[in-house]
Amino acid sequence: MTRPDSPSLRITFDVTRTRAVLRARPGLEGDFGMLATRVTPGGQLGPLTSETDMDSFLSVIGELAGWPHTDVEWEPELASLVTGVLDDSETVQYRLGSPSAESQSAPLASEDLHTLLGAGWQADLTSFQLRDIGELLSLGHGANFSVPGAGKTRTTLAVFSALRERGEVRRLLVICPKAAYEAWRFEGDVCFKEPLRTSVMDNGSLDPEADVVLVNYERLSGSVSRLSEWLRTAPAMFVLDEAHRMKLGARGTYGSACLSLGPLARRRLILTGTPAPNSARDLENLLSFVWPGHGKQLVVEAVNGGDLAYASRALRPLFTRTTKKELGLPPFEPVVRYVDLPPLHRELYSALKGDPSARRGDLASLGKAAMRLLMAAISPSLLAPSENPYDPLAFQLPAIDVPDSDSLQTLLRRLPRHELSPKYAETVRIVARNAQDGRKTLVWTGFIRSQKTLEELLAPHAPASIYGATSGPDREAELSRFREDPSCMVLISNPATLGEGISLHQVCHDAVYVDRDFMAGRFLQSLDRIHRLGLPPGTETRVTVLAARGTIDEIVAVRLEKKLHFLGSVLDDPAVRQLGDLQEEETTGLGMDADDIHALLAHLNSRLP
Repeated sequence: MTRPDSPSLRITFDVTRTRAVLRARPGLEGDFGMLATRVTPGGQLGPLTSETDMDSFLSVIGELAGWPHTDVEWEPELASLVTGVLDDSETVQYRLGSPSAESQSAPLASEDLHTLLGAGWQADLTSFQLRDIGELLSLGHGANFSVPGAGKTRTTLAVFSALRERGEVRRLLVICPKAAYEAWRFEGDVCFKEPLRTSVMDNGSLDPEADVVLVNYERLSGSVSRLSEWLRTAPAMFVLDEAHRMKLGARGTYGSACLSLGPLARRRLILTGTPAPNSARDLENLLSFVWPGHGKQLVVEAVNGGDLAYASRALRPLFTRTTKKELGLPPFEPVVRYVDLPPLHRELYSALKGDPSARRGDLASLGKAAMRLLMAAISPSLLAPSENPYDPLAFQLPAIDVPDSDSLQTLLRRLPRHELSPKYAETVRIVARNAQDGRKTLVWTGFIRSQKTLEELLAPHAPASIYGATSGPDREAELSRFREDPSCMVLISNPATLGEGISLHQVCHDAVYVDRDFMAGRFLQSLDRIHRLGLPPGTETRVTVLAARGTIDEIVAVRLEKKLHFLGSVLDDPAVRQLGDLQEEETTGLGMDADDIHALLAHLNSRLP
């Protein structure tokens, strides 16, 4: 029953805080119908109720001025979100309309640094970090798209320190991959005279006294209620580290949780070196988190004409970005090293490629087909049944002859007795040569059984190994062993597990990719584990990408080049495009979009050369 003194219009969030709900007082059906037509087209749920997504609502919020009654009640958190978006919108529009938008915020002068960051700050900051801090502080919310390895964690903590000094926020919530915990803890200790109290949210518990709370993306959806309560108790800065993890926006589990929590924070900031790893749609969803109602619209307008150079200039005032060139790192040129499949390997790959189930066209079948072919390009025997699916392959040296009576199924199991995988052979050669020269090597492979096999093949070099199931203490022990033990000359991992948040450039300058998938962002992130800020001058970084000739590896190489070119064009960073044009060298969850699928289908229907 509606009270006589109830407001004419009540505007609130829905339970997910990703949609706005409008409810009118009985008797105002006519006025509400006209308003709903303009503000929530297609979203009217009844004569007095309607709803719409936040992007749509905020983009037409001016239409509320046409409501003929003055007694409107807003949910406080929604009112705060709207006020912040409108305030930021003025600044954003000013920047977009100014020909000198890129230089709106001058770098902070060193004499201003102490006052701005407070007496508790003690870490050094580079000139580009000072510039980025100034730009981020000039906006209510922001985005830092600096390349991996540019020190975005330290820059963010400096912004937090300045906001805390102003009294605008009291604590910091960071959503990040587990691999990034180490960096946030380390920087929280070294940047402040009194180290930040940093807590990892585990099993739903939160340290009420923590300055910084870390939560990984996988745990986020089950923690929304607890984090909502935590954000309401004190003004907080909310950071999405490696924000491309929520690129699906409200359509994804991570994105919907982030969008739900965003309105509760005083400040929102996203960090990623790969904001649009596949397309502009990824960038739309990220900026929708930062500026609901405006971020998506700005990207659509900028990219609509298809001129990526124009889009880069148009969007540049919306984010801060340090490029590879600005880091002053010694340049490096990754090389693609092609290997030829030996006869049995080629025959088995061709048989696996010809599986008719792979050409059914449904995404599940195509995803499985791509996974099988990526493994088969390494060694078809990775697909052979075994008591333990992660048992390493037992290669026999010297190889034995192949009986004429063996079937393809038998050969699939026994291939390691007859042929050594050319990718493994090349990896062993590279690691051995590097070890002889005193250089440690980071070896990437996307499959656990492949990783276990490499552990056996590289045993003389005391390999460290980290994969998804490696627990926290074991993970830290393996990283420490690789960094500190002179006998440990190789670390084996996969980009999904170790591609983000870890710095290895102090001890390792060589990397080998046994295989890659279609995820351009993940590839870029993994490259920067050994090529990042702090690399000693004159350091030679060497990256080798192994590809089996005539296999899916060639499809992946072409598709990654196109994605990296797109990313570099949108961000106006030629260094990114350079990574997509790898130099070819002759030798002695896969991230597939629609174009990837078309390329894969063409490969499945082609004859193996």
